[in-house]
Amino acid sequence: MSILTVEHLTHGFGDRALFSDVSFRLLRGEHIGLVGANGEGKSTFFNMITGHLTPDEGKIEWAKHVRAGYLDQHTVLKKGMTIRDVLKSAFSWLFDLEEQMNQICDRLGSVSEEEMTSMMEELGTIQDMLTMHDFYTIDSKVEEVARALGLLDIGLERDVTDLSGGQRTKILLGKLLLEKPDILLLDEPTNYLDEEHISWLKRYLQEYESAFILISHDIPFLNDVVNIIYHMENQELNRYVGNYSHFEEVYAVKKAQLEAAYRRQQQEINELKDFVARNKARVSTRNMAMSRQKKLDKMEKIELGTERPKPEFHFRYGRTPGRILFETRDLVIGYTEPLSKALSISMDRGQKIALTGANGIGKTTLLKSILGLIPSLSGSCELGENLQIGYFEQEVKGENSATCIDEIWAEFPSFTQYEVRSALAKCGLTTKHIESQIRVLSGGEQAKVRLCKLVNRDTNLLLLDEPTNHLDTDAKDSLKKALLEYRGSLLLICHEPEFYRDVVSEVWDCTKWTTKII
Repeated sequence: MSILTVEHLTHGFGDRALFSDVSFRLLRGEHIGLVGANGEGKSTFFNMITGHLTPDEGKIEWAKHVRAGYLDQHTVLKKGMTIRDVLKSAFSWLFDLEEQMNQICDRLGSVSEEEMTSMMEELGTIQDMLTMHDFYTIDSKVEEVARALGLLDIGLERDVTDLSGGQRTKILLGKLLLEKPDILLLDEPTNYLDEEHISWLKRYLQEYESAFILISHDIPFLNDVVNIIYHMENQELNRYVGNYSHFEEVYAVKKAQLEAAYRRQQQEINELKDFVARNKARVSTRNMAMSRQKKLDKMEKIELGTERPKPEFHFRYGRTPGRILFETRDLVIGYTEPLSKALSISMDRGQKIALTGANGIGKTTLLKSILGLIPSLSGSCELGENLQIGYFEQEVKGENSATCIDEIWAEFPSFTQYEVRSALAKCGLTTKHIESQIRVLSGGEQAKVRLCKLVNRDTNLLLLDEPTNHLDTDAKDSLKKALLEYRGSLLLICHEPEFYRDVVSEVWDCTKWTTKII
C-alpha cells in the first residue's frame, strides 16, 4: 500500500525549472535514498511533500492517518529554548490535551448537572488518551533518548542557540525519534554529526521498520541503510532498486546505452537530411526524398540530458611561510567555561592535519582561537611569519541577499565580469545559479561560492571546518584532489574518514585534551 503518492509534479523558481511532470510513490517499509547533484531540488521536494511549499502543478497525496517527521537541515531553533524544551515539544499535542483537561476542571464548579455529565465524559476520554500515550512518563522518555544521543553530557537546561551544528542536529533528531512518526524524512542527517553518532544513526535506520526518505551525499552511509534509490537529474526523478553503489552501476550502463543510441540516431538523421537535400529537386527521386523527409518528421528524437559542470578546485599557493605556522602556550579555549586543558601545541610548515572527536568538544573553537576570532580564556597563541591563511567556516549565519556575482566581486574588485563568472563556473555553478541570490541556493551551492573565494586567493595555510557538508559527490572528489595537490599546510575538521584519510598525514584526537565529558 502506498504511503505517499506524487503525480505529475512540476515546479520551478523564476525561469529555473526543477521538476517537470515528476511522479513518485512511497510504499510501506521502503528505505529510500534521494540523490542528485547540488541544486537539483531535493530539499525543495521535501518542502513540497511536507506542505511547506506549493508546487506549480501536480498532486501530492498522503495515506490517511500517516504522520511524517521531518529533519530539516535549515531548521532554526529559538533563543531561550533549552534542550529539554525542544525534546519535550515532540509531545506538544499531549500538552495541549492536558491544557484542555485543566480548563474543563476549572469550569466544573460553575456548570449545570447536564453539562457536568458531558464534561466528565470528555475528561475521561482525555485522561485515557494521556495514559495510553505515556504522558506521565514523558520526562523519563526524554532522558532516555537524550542519553542515547549524548545530550545529557551537554546538559538538558542549556540554551539551544549556544550549541554547535552537530549538537543541534542531535537535538532535532532526538525530537523526531520521540515523535515516533510513521515515516521519517531526513535531510542530510549526518552533516555535523561525529563518527560515533553516525554509527548510532546507521544502526537505528537499519533496524527501522517503517519507511524513510533520506537525502545524503555520504555514500558509505547511504549504502548501509537504503534499499531504493530515487535519482534527481534534469527535472526528472528515476527509481532504482538497491543501494547507491548498485544505482551507480546501472546508471552508468543506462547512460552509455543512451549515448550510443543518440550517436546512431544522429548519424541516421544526417544521412536522411543529406539524401533529401540531394534528391528533392530531381523529378525521378522527388518521391523518395519526400518519403525520407516524412520519416525525419515522425522520428522521436533522443535527447541527452544537460551535463552539469563538474567543479574543479585548485588552491593557489602563495609565498613560503616561516617554519612554525602557529604555536600555543598553555592555551585554554572556551566561551564562559573552559573547553580544553592548557594546550601547548604547534604546527610546522608542510603539515596536513585532521582534527577529530565528538561534537561540542571545541574543534571549531580551537580554529577560531588560533585565528584570533574569539579570545582564549588563558594562555596565548602566536602565529608564524608570512602567513596567508584561508579559512572555511562551518556555518555562515544570516540570509545573504547578494547575488553570487556581487559576492565574488566584493571579494575581488579587480576581476572583470568574465573573470567572476569564469571563477564561479569552475566551482560547478551554472549561469542561472551565478545570477541568483545566495540565499535561494542549496547548501551545497552556497558552499561552492565560499570555496570559490578560497581558491582564488593566494594561501599557504588552509583552516577548513567541515568543508564537505552539503557537497555532492563530484564536488567532494574535486575538493579531495585539490587538497592532495595543495603545496601548503592544512588543518582540517571533518567527520568523514573516507574523505580525510588520504589527504592528511596526521590526525589529532581532540578528545585527549577536551574538558568535556564524552
